[in-house]
Amino acid sequence: MKKGRNLNYGFTFIEILIALVLMSMLGAALLTMQYILSQNQIVAWRSYFSVDQANVSVSALVREIRTARYGENGAYPLETLNNNQISFYSDIDFDGEADKVRYFLNGPVFSKGVIKPTGDPPTYPSNQEVVNVITSNVRNAGRPVFYFYNGDWPNDTVNNPLATPATPANTKTIRVYLRLNTTDDEPVKDFILESFASVRVLKQNL
Repeated sequence: MKKGRNLNYGFTFIEILIALVLMSMLGAALLTMQYILSQNQIVAWRSYFSVDQANVSVSALVREIRTARYGENGAYPLETLNNNQISFYSDIDFDGEADKVRYFLNGPVFSKGVIKPTGDPPTYPSNQEVVNVITSNVRNAGRPVFYFYNGDWPNDTVNNPLATPATPANTKTIRVYLRLNTTDDEPVKDFILESFASVRVLKQNL
């Protein structure tokens, strides 16, 4: 009988080397994909958090404008009415006293300042203003944050919105407009926050 040949099956060094290179490339591709996905998740989460935080603050702003009232020093409910800054008086902490409230945009940063009344007679010292940042992701690209309307709006579209700085006595409604984005080079992903608020105490005087 003929003896069967002893065949040795295995991988050559070249085949092993090629397999290792392919596995390394596949691993690198998977790691890169995982990094990209994680970065996108981080950006998405930051965008969501920024928009959610700003949305809560804009809701508070609208409520504060609606409940604006005369200052403890007798000042008119509305004071400064510019494209990117407003100030008014409102009891924002429900302590029975009107605070001086200021919202303003500086670059991409939208902030809120509050001054509590002090002294007798009451005053609002500017050096006691407490400022908090609402969001640093405003991308309005030159568009105003605030628009102002008189008592004839929306029927009167010729004289509205009012020219700025608007006259407080002529202003009854305020529009807030914010475009938000955590990155400044992707305008298609901008999130728009927009709301209107009418000052109740002034509308009662119409």
